[in-house]
Amino acid sequence: MKERQNKVELQVLQEMLGKTAALVQRAGEIILSAKDIWSVTHEKTSAADLVTEYDLAVERFLKEHLWEVCPGALFYGEEEEHNEDPTRGWAFVVDPIDGTTNFVRGIRQTAVSVGLALDGAVQLGVVLDPFREELFTAVRDGGAFCNGRPIHVSEKPIEQGIFGMGTAIYRREFLEATLKLTEQVFRRACDFRRMGSAALDLCNVACGRTELFFEYSLCPWDYAAGSLIVTEAGGHISTLQGTPLELSRRCSVWASNWVNRDVLKELEV
Repeated sequence: MKERQNKVELQVLQEMLGKTAALVQRAGEIILSAKDIWSVTHEKTSAADLVTEYDLAVERFLKEHLWEVCPGALFYGEEEEHNEDPTRGWAFVVDPIDGTTNFVRGIRQTAVSVGLALDGAVQLGVVLDPFREELFTAVRDGGAFCNGRPIHVSEKPIEQGIFGMGTAIYRREFLEATLKLTEQVFRRACDFRRMGSAALDLCNVACGRTELFFEYSLCPWDYAAGSLIVTEAGGHISTLQGTPLELSRRCSVWASNWVNRDVLKELEV
């Protein structure tokens, strides 16, 4: 009976994933339609922390329509004020445009990211790169995919690999630690990349383009969907302290293929 219940649950999640992915793709069309982006760009906390009218439009669209996928679910989006706990019950954790600075400057490394969690555990994740036309998806215990094809982390050790890293320019208190950790990993790796979209960085690990990724400070909407895509692709993800990610707070993120799961223990963080 338990096995049958699990199969039914997976089927339900797959149906929810299909509906969510369709909405995310429609949201991606809003991004692709963007014109004169600088004229509708505003500072949030600083010149490095931007929001555009397109961020707001995508978030409004998703908030309006995601209830059709999971009625009654909390909507926890980047551009919203947050007074509720996304770890209680069902919650959509949404970044309407991850990589806003890239988007504003015409650097085509931007994503829409939607995760759906139940009591703090992400059940499905969708990350869309509208410019490359790549749709990354995953459901818990159902595998990870890119445009419907299964993906898996690489099997390369870091000595043969490339890593990604992120720096929140408006959280400069982590700058020294970030550069120190980057140097430690770079001395062991072939090369590194700093792309500007954590959601896509995590998907790069999931599909084997890079071997690991880290950042000292990310918000739940940055990593919710991508974290599930990584684990369903056979990877490992945690904070830099080795603890599980928590959707209720900002935290550090370390994602890697399985071969490099213990590299973090060998570094000074």
